[in-house]
Amino acid sequence: MRRAEIRELVEWARSAPARSTTGLAPGSIEEQQVARRLGDAVSRTLHILPMDSRCLVRALVLSRLLSARSIRSSLVIGARPAPAFAAHAWVEHAGRPVLHPESFHSARLLEL
Repeated sequence: MRRAEIRELVEWARSAPARSTTGLAPGSIEEQQVARRLGDAVSRTLHILPMDSRCLVRALVLSRLLSARSIRSSLVIGARPAPAFAAHAWVEHAGRPVLHPESFHSARLLEL
């Protein structure tokens, strides 16, 4: 990840061949529930694995899983300059957060 540009990483995550579809209407409540459940599973799983589980990694993994199920999503990066600089990445589906935006929701910097 250190050598790749964020746009390339998101493109890679979304290049997962669609292995299955949810069979649900795009943007439906049911599809949102599937996206949320996958987000929870990614957070719980990456938290216990001995690897990098920061927000950007979680967002990329979830983007790849959603893409493999033909579920559209946006990867969002937010940043706050003060009191100390901080940044956060999360995933949204149909305009709603799937991974938690924490307090960065109003500090959107980039949406891919």
